Amino acid sequence: MNDWQDATVVATQDVAERIRRITLRPTRPVQGRTIHPGEHLKVQVDIGGKADQRSYSISDAAQDGSELSLTVFHTPNSRGGSVFMHTLQVGDTLRVTAPQQNFPLRVGAPRYVLVAGGIGITAIRGMAALLRRLGADYEIHYAARSPEAMAFREELAADHGERLHLYLDSEGSLLDVPALIAGINEGTELYMCGPIRLMDAIRRAWEDAGLERTNLRFETFGNSGWYEAQTFRVNLPRLGVSTEISTNETILEALQKVGVEMMYDCRRGECGLCQVTVVDVDGHIDHRDVFFSDRQKDSSEKLCACVSRVVPRESLSVAANAQLSIDVP
Repeated sequence: MNDWQDATVVATQDVAERIRRITLRPTRPVQGRTIHPGEHLKVQVDIGGKADQRSYSISDAAQDGSELSLTVFHTPNSRGGSVFMHTLQVGDTLRVTAPQQNFPLRVGAPRYVLVAGGIGITAIRGMAALLRRLGADYEIHYAARSPEAMAFREELAADHGERLHLYLDSEGSLLDVPALIAGINEGTELYMCGPIRLMDAIRRAWEDAGLERTNLRFETFGNSGWYEAQTFRVNLPRLGVSTEISTNETILEALQKVGVEMMYDCRRGECGLCQVTVVDVDGHIDHRDVFFSDRQKDSSEKLCACVSRVVPRESLSVAANAQLSIDVP
């Protein structure tokens, strides 16, 4: 269970285009241990006057745990969490949990490859700093839209030198995933944080290369998918419920609004608690989770309500909304 506490905003700083670092001082800071790379905070956000939860990686922390910094990207078509976080000013108070670990770095591998897509650098940056201090063999691959959208670029270049490899969409320098994976030796561990398209490309290349699955570790964004978000309708025939899902909300959020009780935790498509059974679909399911296997996604018998969506099939009229019928536990 989450142990919520108050935290006061003590500093804010824009570190890249639409990316802001927000430093918090919790009322009950972590005592007696270091904040490790990959840890995050759950934060209560205010969206249209209603409380909701979001999870953000801890990008910086004081040694005594008295202050923690979150680096938040103002997401286009946001569901509201990043918008709220970017309104915070020094002196504001919000509710947070203690630091939680969902993306741990295992120390002791012979070699590491770290891959970050966009704001995914918040988790990868701390891992790189620790590996540097330990004298480990590592390299960083960091992809972003443009130099202006690349948080911590100068700091990373100064700290990691030739170990850092940058890729910019605006300059046509794209990460060659098959070539990257082809250069990985047995025993190398790869840690990746970024959008689901990049994560999926790496995962498929990793499996094609026959590399050990347990050496691939990743964290993805719940708001990234294969298709642009579109409005669609969800029906629950057993409960007699039907509701429209807008472009900036999830199935989970929409069902909660109309009173359907749902199980959930991570809200990022990782834990599988919010999975529902697909009864029928008129459209194409955009699976945005990392919980189900490829075989399970291909069958589309279930989906994660916290992230996955539905888009019209090509045969449908552009004006037609996709339809999804589901059952909940």
